[in-house]
Amino acid sequence: MFRRAFWFTAGAAAGVWATAKVNRKLKQLTPESLAAQAADKALDAGHRVREFALDVRAGMLQREAELGDALGLDAPVDGPPRRAALDPHPPGRPTAPKYLGYGARSDTHSHKDNRNEDH
Repeated sequence: MFRRAFWFTAGAAAGVWATAKVNRKLKQLTPESLAAQAADKALDAGHRVREFALDVRAGMLQREAELGDALGLDAPVDGPPRRAALDPHPPGRPTAPKYLGYGARSDTHSHKDNRNEDH
């Protein structure tokens, strides 16, 4: 009799444990829970990317200072990076004409240049 009671209790406990585990897993797989998990992971990834960008920026400023010292430059490296050398269209330099779109006319093109017109 004792043996049967033991196995009955063990089976009931295993059933309760398995039911609780399955219910816990089902709650984790609801759309709300999955959305919350995805949002948490996205926030973590965003924080890691931001930290990486700050580390890169600090390393860039440090290396720029080292190069400035090695070359004997007295330029400050605290401010934002200088964009003048990288700007393809500095002030005072004319830029290429903008595309006006299909069928649009500008003052610089004459009517005879339009090859899509019926003759």
